[in-house]
Amino acid sequence: MSRIVAVAPVLPDHVYPQARIADELAGLLTADPARRALLKRLHTSCGVEQRHLALPLDRYGALGSFDETNALATACGLDLAERAVRAALAGAGLEPHDVDHVMLTSVTTIGAPSMDAMLVERLGLRPDVTRLPSFGLGCAGGAAGLARVHDHLTAHPDQVAVLVSVELCSLTLQRDDDSTANLVASGLFGDGGAAVVMAGRDRPAPRAAAARRAWDTAPVVLSARSALYPGTSDALGWQVGGSGLRIVLSGGLPDAVRAHVADDAKALLTAIGAVPDDVGAWLVHPGGPKILEAVQEALGLPADALTRSWANLARAGNLSSASVLHVLADALDAGGSPAGPGSLGVAVAFGPGVGAELVALRWPGRQGHAA
Repeated sequence: MSRIVAVAPVLPDHVYPQARIADELAGLLTADPARRALLKRLHTSCGVEQRHLALPLDRYGALGSFDETNALATACGLDLAERAVRAALAGAGLEPHDVDHVMLTSVTTIGAPSMDAMLVERLGLRPDVTRLPSFGLGCAGGAAGLARVHDHLTAHPDQVAVLVSVELCSLTLQRDDDSTANLVASGLFGDGGAAVVMAGRDRPAPRAAAARRAWDTAPVVLSARSALYPGTSDALGWQVGGSGLRIVLSGGLPDAVRAHVADDAKALLTAIGAVPDDVGAWLVHPGGPKILEAVQEALGLPADALTRSWANLARAGNLSSASVLHVLADALDAGGSPAGPGSLGVAVAFGPGVGAELVALRWPGRQGHAA
């Protein structure tokens, strides 16, 4: 068992309404009036009202090589990661030296040493902290990160671990590419990050009263499930080339989700003696309107079941691995259990593979411990 003690979502300071972003990017992606019109229709229909960007909007027209954009992503990503971890540790009543393990997930920055190593000195983490950087999980990385950190804490129940997600999707922009996939991506994905503090079963809570509330109301991770959907490896991901990371995004992705997610959710819940009707909080990665509609339809959820996911999509766009953690943060910010004492939650996200990652959570019951 592990506890999710604190979640700190972060967004860059540069925020723009969706319509202004569409106007700026149209000239960078295509000279064809028909494709510009399509871009604006796609931006309007993707459920996004505004997005936060790593750079001021007018700088994207001057960006050059992959070397430049990746260096910018690393620099901006480190700043976001530091903000997120400091905020999450403060929420948990912990100091950097309390952290025993760090997992980093990002699919928009590449480097060695990876950002988790750079964070050690910036944050004042112990030099013997164990680290696990991950690249390639994509939008599933936030949920997968919760599961993998839970695995670590199951083996090390006296430890504290931090999951860090950083995604600078805007810096993967492919100029002069008016493919439908790139037009969709230019309207859907935003920049942001998050940090999650998790603690093992035997780790005592801090003595400070302010921190104890976070620990007393922390949900526990009960189980996790990973799944790869056969025949879908070309539906989502990157083509890596001289210009950097070029989006692969198939119109068949929602159908793959619709075909499999109900069976995956039932298998996850069966392992803990539960059924989908027992779930009080569905924390679904806001991958886009069609993904959310596919999940809702496949699981037979009521109209308001994914309100948090739709709200996150509207205010920040798809933040890749960070998005599901922003949804989780909203559930924790509600105070106590999101659907009553002892409520059950399921986090769900989808990434390249196509892969699904699902995590079952339980909030404390009336006695202040996980039911």
